[in-house]
Amino acid sequence: MRIEHLALWVDDLEKTRAFYAKYFGTVSGEKYHNPKKGFSSYFLKLRESGARLEIMNRIDITTAAADRSLNKGYTHLAISVGGKDAVDRLTEQLRSDGYIVESEPRTTGDGYYESVVLDPEGNPIEIVA
Repeated sequence: MRIEHLALWVDDLEKTRAFYAKYFGTVSGEKYHNPKKGFSSYFLKLRESGARLEIMNRIDITTAAADRSLNKGYTHLAISVGGKDAVDRLTEQLRSDGYIVESEPRTTGDGYYESVVLDPEGNPIEIVA
């Protein structure tokens, strides 16, 4: 067995799609749109692992908790970038591009070297070695 994909509700599909492509090298599938339900989505594929992220928007879903990492359920997405130097570089690139670094690069108690940044929608992403 394997996880097929993880899905996120987002307000801005295009901005979120561009973010994951630029910083994590995802490849986007075609946009799906169902006008009857007011639903649109993209599947974003990570090149190396083949894992997919589905970003979705529906016109009647308009609210989210202020701090998404404190909601019950899924709390973050972790993406491995291949090493400590890569974690440091990407964290600094995201910071200089105006994204929020919620947690600086460090070795965690469970042994991961990681930082935590927020995507354009405020979803926490662990960038791990």
